[in-house]
Parts: sequence; structure tokens; C-alpha cells
Amino acid sequence: MSVQSAAADVDVDLRQLFASLARNWLRIGLVVLLATGLAFAFASLATRHYKAETQVEIAPRESIYTRPASNNNDTDKPILDEQGVATQVQIISSNEILKQVSQKLGLEKLPEFNEALDMSALSRALVLVGLKSDPMEIPTEERVLKKMHEKLNVYGVEKTRIIAVEFSSEDPKLAAAIPDAIAAAYIAGQGAAKLESNSAAADFLAPEIADLQRQVKDAEAKVAAYRAQSDLLMGGNNSVLATQQLSELSSELSKVRANRAAAEATADGVRRALQNGGSLDAVPEVLSSDLIQRLRERQVELRSNIADLSTTLLGNHPRIRALKSQLSDLDAQIRSEAQKIMKGLLMQAETAKARENQLVADVNTLKAASAQAGEQQVDLDALQRDATAKRQQLELYLTNYREAASRQDRNYLPVDARIASKASVPSEAYFPKVGPIVGAAFAASLLIMAIVTLLRELFSGRAMRPASGSRFERIDEVAMPHVAQTPAAKPFVRPEPAVFQEPFIHQELPEPAHEADAEPYAAAMQAMAEAPDVVAMPATAATEQTVVEPEPARSTLGEIDIERAAEKLISSGAARAIFVSPEGDEAAASAILVAREVADAGLRVLLLDLTASGAASRPMLDSGLFPGITNLLASEAQFSDVIHADLYSDCHVIPVGTADPVRAMRAADRLPIIMQSLTTAYDLVVVECGPADAQGIGRLTGDATEVFLSMLEADDEVTQAAVKLIENGYPDLTLVTPLGHEPPGNPVPGRRTAAA
Repeated sequence: MSVQSAAADVDVDLRQLFASLARNWLRIGLVVLLATGLAFAFASLATRHYKAETQVEIAPRESIYTRPASNNNDTDKPILDEQGVATQVQIISSNEILKQVSQKLGLEKLPEFNEALDMSALSRALVLVGLKSDPMEIPTEERVLKKMHEKLNVYGVEKTRIIAVEFSSEDPKLAAAIPDAIAAAYIAGQGAAKLESNSAAADFLAPEIADLQRQVKDAEAKVAAYRAQSDLLMGGNNSVLATQQLSELSSELSKVRANRAAAEATADGVRRALQNGGSLDAVPEVLSSDLIQRLRERQVELRSNIADLSTTLLGNHPRIRALKSQLSDLDAQIRSEAQKIMKGLLMQAETAKARENQLVADVNTLKAASAQAGEQQVDLDALQRDATAKRQQLELYLTNYREAASRQDRNYLPVDARIASKASVPSEAYFPKVGPIVGAAFAASLLIMAIVTLLRELFSGRAMRPASGSRFERIDEVAMPHVAQTPAAKPFVRPEPAVFQEPFIHQELPEPAHEADAEPYAAAMQAMAEAPDVVAMPATAATEQTVVEPEPARSTLGEIDIERAAEKLISSGAARAIFVSPEGDEAAASAILVAREVADAGLRVLLLDLTASGAASRPMLDSGLFPGITNLLASEAQFSDVIHADLYSDCHVIPVGTADPVRAMRAADRLPIIMQSLTTAYDLVVVECGPADAQGIGRLTGDATEVFLSMLEADDEVTQAAVKLIENGYPDLTLVTPLGHEPPGNPVPGRRTAAA
């Protein structure tokens, strides 16, 4: 028989837990009212504090007409960044400014800021016993500054250059006067700082200007003396005279060389023309001569006359011969004149060469002078740069000094800050707020009392109840039921079946309470009593133990053994076999044996274990730690994760699983869908339901479904379960018993035989 866990888990009974709030409402209400009353008394009697705020804008105050010339290019730059504003915040809250405000307003004379002026008797007693420090030991100024820092709040408004000065006080007028005084002291301090800076600048610039004036005068004198000593006369274009002359001679030398080269080339061309007897018409200098042009005209005229006369006269005619003689003379004259031109060009080239030689000598002389002048010019430029730099610095200092002196004389020092908004006298105290304080006290006390009450109820154990998904100890196998035996000394007493809490289909089976139910109940009892395989238990004690063997005969209810049940399922082509075991775990062996029998016949069989203890699946898997139907219903696993192979047959099995049964029970409506999917994949799905009723197995049935009632002994419990199933729509109920079943003679190698 199965062994249940000795200790069951517990859950929190939320209804019982929150019902404790209603049971303790009086205590909760009294505590809440007391806390609310105390908060109201505190808010009503507490000293009123008022708060006022002054805003200071950090912005340039310099006019465009008075801005110094050196700052004209900085108009678009922000005067302060985020760090600059934070620096000004620290300056405003500094002790120096607070001291000025304290002295101006006489805060040391007020008990609010000087605790030593008005000490209560309780405070004096605490000081005497050493539980409180004596304020007289601290200087008055330090006490006042400490109180001012406690009541002062200076901060920069985000993404602006506005600084807010916030102050709280028991006097509303003082709360407005102090931040205004702090802002005024800050602006006055900034003005004083600018005045001090301006005066320091003027005092610094005055002697510096005097020194610079002497230095500039000395530097310029050095420049003039060096120029006179070095004879560095300046020509045009601000250059030394030697350098300028060298440039001019170089240009003239280039021209002379070009003219010489042109004359030589022309003379050479005329010479070649005369030597080779070529035409002189290609030489421009020859054609440009007036005499040659006239000779050419006369030559043309003679050739024209010879041509005219040749039409009427022969070539030996005296006139033609005379004209030809004149033409020859003209050619000789032209060549003679060309030779003269050539000689002139040669003379011109000689003259240009002589001029070129002279210019080269002059250029060389000027080169040496220019090099020396360049070296001297470097020294002179250095002296000039020094004098120029000092003069520029002097002019800058003079400009700044004039600006500083003019601002100092006219007392014009604009501060880059102004009071954007003055503090107004507050009419309403910011502390205490009666409504929020009382409301917060009410809500907090109510919440605390509710939490305390719930924790007391939880820790007392009154809000705990047994968990619905109790776990069972691991069992290796389910022992097959044996034939009943009667002891010799006393009548046989069958052990009571274990009580199960099946989360999916279990329902309690009540006894028949009406006469209408008594008749079928009695008929079922009579039919089962007549069955030959039912064990007859003697009413009196026996001297020897008697073993009653079951017979294969069947009663009118149709009890069959494992083999007959398997044959019935195979022959009928059933797709589902629902097993109900009112006697508990031992009777669940019928479903296991039938499933294995059908699987050995070659059909694809799956056993679905819906018992609370896993009595149908653990003998097939040797463990209860596999994921199963509860994991599938709780969406923690898929079909491939929950289907496992039987260790002793070809049957597949889906165990109970390891998920929370309560969570899985919420998805019990998915069982019909799961059953439909399994019947599609397998030839037969065997479901062990445990001690279920007709209503519980209703969601598991479908087309081609056979319902079996597994029994060990024909007692009232089995009879009652059979009657209920028949009355509730299952007239074809079949009783099956595992008693007398023997496992196959040749089990599969590597597997054990069915549990015995």
C-alpha cells in the first residue's frame, strides 16, 4: 500500500488573515484616533514659522555706451556659467554677509536667534544636569550665525541665472526683511569688490606708465643713433638706398645685355646674307634704311623699263644693255649699303658690351654694400620692434588708466547683479500645516496598526491552513494486492484506504440517504455478494488461516480480470479508458496492468496519472520527480517534456508532475483539449482517476470511451461508487480487478516484471 507524507505543507488563509482586521477594529480605531488627536494637538500648539524669498538676477549691468573698448567683443558671452552661479550662491550664504545683516538688523537681541536670552526653566535644568550644552559657552556672534544658517536656504534656479534667497522666521516681517538685507549686502559687496579692483588697477598702472614712457623714449633714441651711425639711408619703398640702387642697376644691366644680343644677332644675319649672296629683304634693319629703299625703288623702275623694251628690242640692243648695266650698279650699291649697316650693328654691339661690363662692375660693388646694409638693417629692425612694442604697451596702459581714473572720479561701478524680486511679508505660515499633518498621522497610524494586526495573526498560526497540493514520499513500486486471508485468532479487518485530495476530479462519495437510492444500492450489494470471486469473511474466529482463491466466474456487474479488460479495449477499438479506484492506491494497479497488457499487444498506449499521490505513475518511472500533467496545465512544460517511457513495457506515461497543484487546478478546463490531443497521437489513452465520481470524470470522456471501476474487495465502498457511476450516466461500467494476474513469463530484457 502507498505511504503518505507525514508532514503536509501549509498555505496562508487570506480570508482568515484579513478577517482579523474586522475582529480588531476597535483597537485599531482607538490607536488611530489617539495618533490623529496627538498630531492635531501638535499642529495646533506648535510655533508658527513664516518663509519669504528674494530673487537676485546675475546679469551684466554695463551700458553699451560706457562699456570699455576692450570688452566690446565680449557682449555675447555669458558672464557666469553653472559653476559661476554656484560660486555666487556660496558668497551670498557666507558668514561675512550674514554678519553684516545681523549687525544691521540687531538679530543678536532677538531670542529667536540668541537662545541664551530667553531660556526656559526646563532648558536651564537640562544644562545643569549636563543633558544639554550651555549656549553661553558659545560666542553670541557664532550662535546668531548658526541660527541664520539653519533658517537660510540659498539656491540657484535651474536653467537660469537667478539665485533665490529663502529665509524662515517666527516673525513674518523679519522673514521678509532678512533675505532683502542679504541681497542688498551681496550687491553692495560686489560693488565694493569692483571699486577695490578698479582702485588697485589705477594704482598699478600709474607707475607702470611712467616707466614705459622712459623706456619708449630710450628705445626710439637707440633706433635713430644706430641708423645715423650705420649710414642706412632709406630710399623708396621703405628700403635701404644701397639695396634700391642695386635693384635699379640690375634692371639696366638686363636691358643692355638684351640690346647687345639683339645687335649681334642682326649683324650676324646681315653678314650671312652678304656672304651667301642671299636676299637682304629678310633683314629688317636693311629694309628700314632710306637709301636702300630709294635704291630698291630705282631698281624696280629699271626692271620695268627693261621688260617694256624687251617686247620690241633684242637683248643686245644698246638701250637694254645700258639699262642692265644701271641695274647691276644698283645691286652693288645696295650690298655696299648693307655692309655699312652691318658694321654699324657690330659697333653698336661693341658699345653695349662695354656698357655691360661697366654695369657688372657697379653691380658687384653694390652687392657688397647691400649685404653689409642688410646685416645692419637686421639690428635696426630689432631695435625698432622693441621700441614699437613698448609704445603699444604704453598706449594700452594709457587707455586703461584713463578708463579706470574716469570711473573712479565719477564713482561709476555697475555691479553684474540686481534684485529681481523683493521678498513680500508672508501672511500664511508654512509650518505647521494642520491638514497634511493630521492626514499623514491618520494614514500612517492606520497602516501601521493594520500591518501589526496582520503580522500578529500570521505569526500566531491562526491564518494558516493545510496546503491543497500536499506532496507524497517517493515509492519505488506499488505492491500487487494478495488474496485475502483470515487470521485464526480474530476476524479479518481490511485496512482503511488512504484519503486523497485529488485537485482535478476527486469528489467525496456520500452514503445513500434516500429510499430511492437504497434500492439500486442494495441490488448492487446483492449482485456483488453473489460473485464467486468475492472473498467471504467469517463472522467468528477460526482456528486456522484460510486462503480463498478467486474464480474466473463473473457477477452481473461484469467483473473481469486484466486480460479480459485488455481484450475488451482492443476489440472495441476504444480510444480512452477511464479507471476509477475508490479503494485508493492499491486498486490503481489495474490501470497500470491493463495499459501494459494493451501495449504488449502492439498498440500505442499512454497512461495519464490523475491521482494525488502518483500511485499509477511512480511504479512505471521509479520516481515522482518527473514533470507531468500539473506542469503541462501550469504552462511550465510541453508535451515532449511530460511524456516518459515505462521502465517495464512499451507503454508511455504522463505522471502527476512537480508543479503547484493549486495553480494547475486553475487550468483544469484544459483537460478536454489535452485528452483530445493525446487520443490523436495514441491508439489508447488510459486515465487513472483515483477515487473520483461521475462529475469528476465527465471532462475526460469522449467518443469511444470505456469506464472501468477498479476493485480489490466487493465492499460497501466499491458498491456505492459503482451505483453512483451507473446512476450518473455510465450504465456500461465494467468492474476490473488485478487479483490473480500473473506477469508474462518472459519479460523484456533489462526490465523488471510488473510489481508483485
